[in-house]
Amino acid sequence: MKKKILILFLLFLVAGLYISWKIFGPTISAPENKYFYISSGASYNEVKTNLGDQKIISGSFFFDLIAKRVKYNKNIKAGRYEIKTGSNLINLIRILKAGRQSPVRLVINKIRTKEDFAGKIGQQFEIDSTEVIHFITNNDSLIKFHLDTNTVLTAIIPNTYLYWWNVSFKNMFTRFTDQKEKFWNAKRSQKAVLLNLTPEQVYTMASIVEEETIKQQDKGLIASVYINRIKKGMKLEADPTVKYAMRNFGIKRVLHGHLAFPSLYNTYQHTGLPPGPICTPSINTIDAVLDAPKTNYIFFVAKPDFKGYSNFAETYKQHLLFAQAYRRALDSLISSRNK
Repeated sequence: MKKKILILFLLFLVAGLYISWKIFGPTISAPENKYFYISSGASYNEVKTNLGDQKIISGSFFFDLIAKRVKYNKNIKAGRYEIKTGSNLINLIRILKAGRQSPVRLVINKIRTKEDFAGKIGQQFEIDSTEVIHFITNNDSLIKFHLDTNTVLTAIIPNTYLYWWNVSFKNMFTRFTDQKEKFWNAKRSQKAVLLNLTPEQVYTMASIVEEETIKQQDKGLIASVYINRIKKGMKLEADPTVKYAMRNFGIKRVLHGHLAFPSLYNTYQHTGLPPGPICTPSINTIDAVLDAPKTNYIFFVAKPDFKGYSNFAETYKQHLLFAQAYRRALDSLISSRNK
């Protein structure tokens, strides 16, 4: 009799240890990319199945038991959850039930087109890229933000943003515009006024400068050229606007045939700034435009040493000398490569 009792005791002990291990032991495995995603509107059974399919849990029995006991099965919260290997079932369910998401770091650098922007959002968030395109190409969506389909990207100040994975694009965009308002503080706004430009126009000019050079010390000088041309009623004749108009960013040399491409963004055809930016310029570039030095420069061309800097000129005669020197150097370089 004592032997049977001992055996039963040991069986209960083993069973208790097994159950404790399954519930409190480090049985959870991280998914391949360490994040587990629950889509908006997902059912409890979908969540449970996905946890098993991704081998985060080894079986559904104990998950089911605890989840239903704490009523997680009636309280599914969409999101992106970081799952750590070695965690336990209790902690996993607590995280999911509490909706303790891990935010997505959205890093905005230079983006050229609305389609590129929509694609980036679609890749990192639950939002479908077509939803983004529909929003940012619809003036009815943008009017409340005092933007239109040309100026919409001026709301995107390149920076690092934290958003929940399942955020709606409307809320995301509202946050972008909030950050834009903070960026255009009294100091920056006053500088724009002194240039006789709106913040959106400064942003648009900065986008052209951004495409012209990566050299910070040249950015303000290039901006001064464009400011001077606007004051004189001259066309900007900025090559990057032609590339943008044609949506051909691989063009190495803008030729005469390219200049005829019909577009409001082609500054060889139209006076003044284009109707919107041709990329999302960095904060440093925007500030370089706002702090552009006062010069008499009307022209600039790349220096013949190919180090990325430009020669600036006040007269067309002086500019021709710089341009001829650059063309000779470029022709020589191309000739040497073709040998």
